[in-house]
Amino acid sequence: MDISFNPIQSIDKAMRLLFKNDAELSQQFTNSFDPIIRAADPKFADFQANGILPLAKKNRLNPVQLANDVCKKLLDSQAIDSSLFEISVAGPGFINFKLKAAYLSRWLENFSSTKAIQQETSQWLNKEVTVIDFPSANTAKQAHIGHLRPMVIGESIARILEFSGASIIRDNHIGDWGTNFGTLIMILKEKGIHVTDFTNPAEALELIDSLYKEGTKLENNNPELRNVSRNELLKLQNGDTENTYIWQSIIDVSNQAFEKLFEQLDVKIDYTLGESFYKDKVSRVYDELSSLEIAEESDGALVVWHNEIKKFAKDNKRPFPFNIRKKDGASNYASTDLATILYRIEHFKAKSVIYLTDSRQQDHFEQLFLTTKKWFQKKDYPLPKLKHVWWGTILGIDNKPIKTKSGESIKLQSLLDEAIERALKVVREKNPELPLDEQNEIAKAVGIGALKYVDLSSNRTQDYVFDWDRMLSFDGNTAPYLLYVIARINSIFRKAELNLSDSSLSNYFEVQSLYEIQLARKLIQFPITLNQTLSDLRPHFLSTYLFDLAGVFNNFYNNEKVIDSNPSIQQRRLSLCHRTHTVLSTGLKLLGITTVERM
Repeated sequence: MDISFNPIQSIDKAMRLLFKNDAELSQQFTNSFDPIIRAADPKFADFQANGILPLAKKNRLNPVQLANDVCKKLLDSQAIDSSLFEISVAGPGFINFKLKAAYLSRWLENFSSTKAIQQETSQWLNKEVTVIDFPSANTAKQAHIGHLRPMVIGESIARILEFSGASIIRDNHIGDWGTNFGTLIMILKEKGIHVTDFTNPAEALELIDSLYKEGTKLENNNPELRNVSRNELLKLQNGDTENTYIWQSIIDVSNQAFEKLFEQLDVKIDYTLGESFYKDKVSRVYDELSSLEIAEESDGALVVWHNEIKKFAKDNKRPFPFNIRKKDGASNYASTDLATILYRIEHFKAKSVIYLTDSRQQDHFEQLFLTTKKWFQKKDYPLPKLKHVWWGTILGIDNKPIKTKSGESIKLQSLLDEAIERALKVVREKNPELPLDEQNEIAKAVGIGALKYVDLSSNRTQDYVFDWDRMLSFDGNTAPYLLYVIARINSIFRKAELNLSDSSLSNYFEVQSLYEIQLARKLIQFPITLNQTLSDLRPHFLSTYLFDLAGVFNNFYNNEKVIDSNPSIQQRRLSLCHRTHTVLSTGLKLLGITTVERM
């Protein structure tokens, strides 16, 4: 019997084969069978098959007797290897599967390295081209704490998909063609300020941000200035040389400032294609949607009606329209988003597109995806899988959206600086004898890692409370705790005078004691967790698993002597430490968190 990377697959394959090949069973049942699941109580079993109950009811059979018959046939046919699995019937007809030590040991031998694990996972998505649209920040504004989530969640999802075999394209679809540029050009000209005079992108962006607020306030107080701003925007959209130069200088400064943040957060971007890139591509959207009678003129605008989305209807009248072109003929988010989808399937050959935004844009993407479906089906364009990954709000300890004392959004760069500074204090308290350079490197990894992990360990569709003390704690479900466990394993190997890359650690060994078996059982749940994380792109499943694994490892470490006078015992337990290090470090890397040698 094969030792599958995902143990559930071994059991499922055996069950389906039995139902297909056994003459008596195949007469009574179809080839389908309910999925194998993890058992509710690991004391009694690792996995459970519940499909006997509905099958027995359908065929008017006793479910307990049928379950016992199936167990006997599984063993007699050798579809299930009795040396690897213990099978029993529980309750009204559940079939329990408990992995024996021999299965655990062979699994740990087969999947002893990150390379071996990735060889398995890299087949899951078959090099499917997937475009991930993130972090897509608005240009000409300083990044604030709200930009943390798209960067962190987006990069983690990209890494997990890539690890699982997808061909990933990270597209930073920036907002660089909106009405705010009319206001900015107006105020820059009014004050005679040239963005290119600034050598520090961060300082230039801070000025641009403040000027936009000042310009907006002036427009509110003087409506005539709003017309000036509109005219400046129109001149830009018509290719005016001066306005294009000003606009490009703002774009350059914004991109440089964000690139610094990407580098600090270890976020990779393949393309930065803003709304301006699609300015000459939206006319095709208008023409095709109009000719297909999907879009129509309404009060001067071009709109799409989705009668099937009832929540957009007001007072049982026509639903709220999906506006794809403004009354003045200008494009908007909807028109550029539609042009972007078409470009991604034609240029990148994308089979899947994932968008990352906060929860407020759910309605927009529902209408965008439905419009795309109607359009592509009528034109016979290949329709990619479209998914909106959204999240809740970062809250302060007062359970309100987190702000500075003055009521403004916390700047992301300030947040990163403070995280590293706070982490450095913790590192100096823990290990004051470390060289200063190493303290700084550890502080950077711990501080940035803590920021990322507190975000990723929360269910993304829920709000979470931002708390410095909890985030940097070495107790509980935090990055410092997980990084400390990895550092502890490194310390064990230094004490044993053995390198983690030593080939002897990949050899077969038999797990024996209770704590060894518990740790092995937790390690083999890694592929199941990756599947769960992929199913709805929720990194908190992986975070929770890594935290649980670290807890099981600490229990093993506190109850078993790793550095032992008996060479075979020491080798076995060092090998378990090695497997734990492999899974923990691989999992953290998928979350975008850098590990450290010691803390």
